Amino acid sequence: MMRRLYPGRGVEECEGSVLSDGVYLPEGTVYAAWWPGVEVIGDRGIMIDLPSQLPEHLVAASASRRLVLHNMHSVVDWLAFAVWEDGRLVRSLSLSPDDGVMENIGEPFPFELPYWAGDRSADIIPWQDEGEEPYPLPFHPLELGEDALRALCGFVQEGRPEADDVDADHIRLHGFWVSDSHGSDPAKQQAELQSAGEAMGPPRFYSIGPDGLLAENDGV
Repeated sequence: MMRRLYPGRGVEECEGSVLSDGVYLPEGTVYAAWWPGVEVIGDRGIMIDLPSQLPEHLVAASASRRLVLHNMHSVVDWLAFAVWEDGRLVRSLSLSPDDGVMENIGEPFPFELPYWAGDRSADIIPWQDEGEEPYPLPFHPLELGEDALRALCGFVQEGRPEADDVDADHIRLHGFWVSDSHGSDPAKQQAELQSAGEAMGPPRFYSIGPDGLLAENDGV
């Protein structure tokens, strides 16, 4: 499956994860799992602002099936998700408070409707001694993102699990290093980084002395 989805790339097995923890991967790492009729891929390389630009070979691999892309980044309140049916894009949404709505294709799914209707407005907690600014979007992308994750993938990353949710702690994912044939090998990069850290020796601590110069101390 990995060689089919990453043609021409180097694929080497590495440590895996579970679905609940494998949502934001180290660069160059891909998590994957396969069951009859279901394939799961986690890859930072497909965390793209415009889901409609997902590489064509990945869309083609989903022929005769449903393809779901789901991305969230909590630091910038970004959400992007999309659904293809038999290779045809039927819904795509990407938005964040900084960039607004970057892509909005197709009719909203039922789980989206309360958000667009204004029933799930964003709760704003102002900073101390600062006035409350209205949230740039009519709802919080991460709240919609959790509902999208449950509706499309059967589990949630944050929030209260429901009785029929998939137990993401018990879904094992295989790990792979994926390298570009024309680029650097992530596994080699990681080994070189570790070797460089070991060569540096233990950390040294300094403080500014009475004369204004740095003086080494024991770090206590």
